Amino acid sequence: MTLISLEAVGRTVELPDAPPLQILSAVDLVIDDGDRVSVVGRSGSGKSTLLNLLGLLDRPTQGEIRFDGADVRRLSDGRLARLRGASIGFVFQQFNLLPGRTAIENVMTPLLYDRGTAFWRRERLATAMLERVGLGARATSMPDRMSGGEQQRVAIARALVRRPRLILADEPTGALDLETGAVVMELMEEVARETGAALVTITHDPAIARRAVRHLRLEAGRLVPLDGADAAGGEPEASGTESAREPEASGTDSMREPEEVRA
Repeated sequence: MTLISLEAVGRTVELPDAPPLQILSAVDLVIDDGDRVSVVGRSGSGKSTLLNLLGLLDRPTQGEIRFDGADVRRLSDGRLARLRGASIGFVFQQFNLLPGRTAIENVMTPLLYDRGTAFWRRERLATAMLERVGLGARATSMPDRMSGGEQQRVAIARALVRRPRLILADEPTGALDLETGAVVMELMEEVARETGAALVTITHDPAIARRAVRHLRLEAGRLVPLDGADAAGGEPEASGTESAREPEASGTDSMREPEEVRA
């Protein structure tokens, strides 16, 4: 089932004393429930802008975005905020945990504005999610007393405590060492599978990008496929699961960023 779709989407920013800046152009993308998508691209290619559009933080200047069939352009700011809070979870590179708040207080934050049983059960829900990410014993710990991997797991628990349908991960392993980053990705993918959520990962790391099923690149504001699949969400040209495999002749080159676009 289609979760979010972008059709001919563009994003233009007005600049003082300068012509408008076109950041994204004619982007077509379809994300279904349970999808695993990675997006790579050089700095300034529009990755953050795309993330903001997928997260319903911004509206497109051109084209159409539909979330669960609803045209985003026709939704009020309040409705968008409620939809975003209930259906989308964000995981950031720098964790963005609240200082002076314990792990469980950080995880409870998305539940503070809920109504009904979710509000009254917020501590139980947060505790269960911390236990799910392996931090049940650190519930009362402050972020500055936790390792980077532990902080990122708290951030994942916070993003998933409301069981969102879409998880947006912006360089989720960028502040972690290689081993910890792999553990964090495995955890996020595992929880996403359990809940049926779609996972979109924005990354500079080819190894992280390869973990997805669909691999896309932003080039000069346009979204292009890396593995033979239609960037909008079509089936790969090869049969079976060949599109997700590394080509035998080139090792991992198909997912390696060219030298000129590496961060």
